[in-house]
Amino acid sequence: MRKIAVILLAFVLSQTGFTREFHVSVHGSDDNDGSLSNPLRMISAAAQLAQPGDVITVHEGTYRERITPPRGGLSDSERIVYQAAEGEEVIIKGSEIVDSWQNFMGDVWKATIPNSFFGEVNPYKELIEGDWFTDKGRPHHTGAVYLNGKSLFETHLLERVLNPEPYPEARDKESSLFTWFCESDEKNTYIYANFHGKNPNEELVEINVRNSCFYPDKPGCNYITIRGFRLCQAATQWAAPTAEQIGLIGTHWSKGWIIENNVISDSRCSGITLGKDRKTGHNVWSNDPSKDGATHYNEVILRALKAGWSRESIGSHIVRNNTISNCGQTGICGSLGAVFSRIENNHIYDIWTKRQFTGAEMAGVKIHASIDMVIRNNRIHNAGRGIWMDWMAQGTRITGNLCYDNTTDDLFVEVNHGPFLVDNNLFLSEISLRDWSEGGAYAHNLLTGHIFNRPELNRSTPYHEAHSTELAGVTQIRGGDDRFYNNIMIGNGEIPDNIPQGNEKNSEGVRGFGLWVYNVREHSIHTGGNVYFNGAQPYYEEYTPLLLSDQKPEAKIVEEGENVFLHIFLNDDLKQAGASLVTTERLGQARIPKLRYENADGSPLVIDADYFGEKRDEDAPTPGPFEHLSQGSLKLRVW
Repeated sequence: MRKIAVILLAFVLSQTGFTREFHVSVHGSDDNDGSLSNPLRMISAAAQLAQPGDVITVHEGTYRERITPPRGGLSDSERIVYQAAEGEEVIIKGSEIVDSWQNFMGDVWKATIPNSFFGEVNPYKELIEGDWFTDKGRPHHTGAVYLNGKSLFETHLLERVLNPEPYPEARDKESSLFTWFCESDEKNTYIYANFHGKNPNEELVEINVRNSCFYPDKPGCNYITIRGFRLCQAATQWAAPTAEQIGLIGTHWSKGWIIENNVISDSRCSGITLGKDRKTGHNVWSNDPSKDGATHYNEVILRALKAGWSRESIGSHIVRNNTISNCGQTGICGSLGAVFSRIENNHIYDIWTKRQFTGAEMAGVKIHASIDMVIRNNRIHNAGRGIWMDWMAQGTRITGNLCYDNTTDDLFVEVNHGPFLVDNNLFLSEISLRDWSEGGAYAHNLLTGHIFNRPELNRSTPYHEAHSTELAGVTQIRGGDDRFYNNIMIGNGEIPDNIPQGNEKNSEGVRGFGLWVYNVREHSIHTGGNVYFNGAQPYYEEYTPLLLSDQKPEAKIVEEGENVFLHIFLNDDLKQAGASLVTTERLGQARIPKLRYENADGSPLVIDADYFGEKRDEDAPTPGPFEHLSQGSLKLRVW
C-alpha cells in the first residue's frame, strides 16, 4: 500500500512542477514524508521520490547502501541534487561490518558468512577480469577486508595468511603483511584474515558487499549533482574502455553530472567513472580474441555513434574539488562518456599502490576520448601513472596540474592526432612525458624527468570533426608534428653521447632529457623559447635554444601539512630565452585533422596567464609555469 502511495506522490509532483527538499537521517524512517521534522532513513528511498529540480539533503551518519537513482534531471537548471547537510559528515559505504570472527590460528581469524548476505553478486566469488587486465598469474576478487578503515592485501593462498611475507612490489611493504584469503561453497563464504595481534571483534572490521556506492542501473540519468559526501569501500569491477565502467561513483552513459566536494576512497578498481554503457560492447576483446583490441575498440566507437554518442546526449560533466585515494585501478576514468567534461581542482593520490594486479588502464586520471575536455589544477601523486589520455585527445586542454612521485610517468598521451594543448603544468616525476602521439602543443611547462617519445605504426586510431564526436578518419601515429614553446626542461647533469641529428629517422622509442628525442621522428616539431638546464638538450632544428647546462635548479617537492611547496633555484637567465606569447595563430594546425588549436567554443586561445593565474607579459613572457619570479633559491606554494 505504501509503495502505491509513493508512486502516486512521485507522479503528482512530476506533473505539477512542484519541487521539494527531501531530508534523510539515520534516525529517520522510510515511512516518513522526508521533511526536516520527519526525515527518511535511506538515501535510496529519497531517490525514488525525487523529481527534476528536487534536492536530497542527507544528515550526519553512516549509510550502508548503493544509491541507484531511477531518474535524473531535465537540464542544468532542473537537476536532482544529492548533498550532505552543511557542516555534517555523511558517509556512504559499500561495505558491511563483520563482528563474528572466530580465532583460527595465532593472529589469523575466520569469518563464516552466508552467501545470501551478499544479494545478487558475491564479491568473494566474483573475480576481477576484463579487457587489458593482467592478473599476474593469480586470482583477485572484487571483495576486500578493512581493519579500522585500512584495506588488507588479498592473497590466493591460505598459507600466505598464516605466514605472510612483504609483497615486493607494494609501495607500503609493511601494510602488505596484513593479508586475507577467501573461499566459498554453495552455502557460505569463508574469509581468513591476519590482524597481527588485534581482536577483530573489538575493532572496526568491514568487508565489501556492494559493487558501487552511487550508480544508475540504466543510461540516460542526466543532470545529477553529488556534493559533500564521503564515499568508500566498494567492490568495483575492472573498468576497461571496451566495457561498461562501474565505479564507486559512476555516471553510466549520461550527461551533465556535477560531482564535487566529495572524499572518495577504497574502490577495488575505480573511484569515479564517466564511462560507456554495456550495449555498445562489454569486454569484447576477451570474448573474441580473434581480432586485436584496437580493432574491437574502433568497432565500439562505431556502435556508440550509431547509438547517439554526441555532445547533445553524452558527457559535459564537471568533476571538481574532490579528494580521491586508495583505488586499485584509477582515481577517475572514462571511455567515450567523458567528452566535453571538466576535471578540476581534485587531489588524487595513492592509486594502484598495492601493485598486486596491473593492466593497461591504470592512472590517477585515465580517459579515452577526451574530446574538448579540460583537465585543470589537479594534484596527482603516488598514482603509478598521473594522467593518461588514450585515443581521441582532440581539443583537450591539460593545464595547471601538479604531478609528482608517479612511478610510471606524469603524462601519457597515447595514439592521439591532436590538436591538444598541455600548458602550465609541473611534471616532476622520473618520466615527465610519455608521448606516443602527434599534434600536441606543450607550452610553459616545467619538466624535471625524461621525455619518452615513439610512433605507433601498428594501430590506426580515430580523429574527429572539429568539436564533435563525428569521425573524420583513422590513421597511424607517424610521430612528430608537436609544438614546444616556452618550457623549462631540467636534466640530470649528463649529456648523452651520439645524439642523432635528424638524418637518422626510425620507428623506435627514444628516451632522454629535453627535446632531442624528437630528432628521429618522421615529422618535424615546432619549437621556441625553451630553456634547458643541467644537461637537457634541444631539438636539432631549434632556433637559439637557451642552454644552461652548468646550472642545477634542484627542483624538489616538499609537503607541509595540507600545503605543497616547490623548492627551486632560478635566476634572470630565463629572460634570455626570447619567449613570445603562445596563441592559436602561432600554433597553426595539427597535421592529420587539419584543425586549429583553439578553445572548446571555437574561439582563439592565448596562454596569457601562468600557473597561479597571474597575467603574463605579452611581449616577453617568462618560460616555464611561473611568470613573476625573484632570483635565487625559491620556495613556491604550488598547492
